[in-house]
Amino acid sequence: QVQLVESGGGLVQAGGSLRLSCAPSGRSLRLNSMAWYRQAPGKQRELVAFISITGSTNYADSVKGRFTISRDNAENRGYLRMSSLKPEDTALYYCNTVPNRPWGQGTQVTVSS
Repeated sequence: QVQLVESGGGLVQAGGSLRLSCAPSGRSLRLNSMAWYRQAPGKQRELVAFISITGSTNYADSVKGRFTISRDNAENRGYLRMSSLKPEDTALYYCNTVPNRPWGQGTQVTVSS
């Protein structure tokens, strides 16, 4: 079954930046409407950013002005540019289509203070 594969996470100091990438594991899945989510230890998975098939975007209040979601239609890849990172951004980050498909493995983002 085609899944979404996330990459680009890592350990970064507070104030730093990372760019996460997302791509389907197979050619049959197109990233049209998609979103990034995150799940911190002991917390529920939450929506971070969304981009529609038309390119309109929406963000969680906690990341507005710091994160940017984008999509490369030619490459069929999605991205999440994260800047001014804070320790509270530490989480496992997932991408998914909207409506959601089975979840991938996610990519860990850890922000040190």
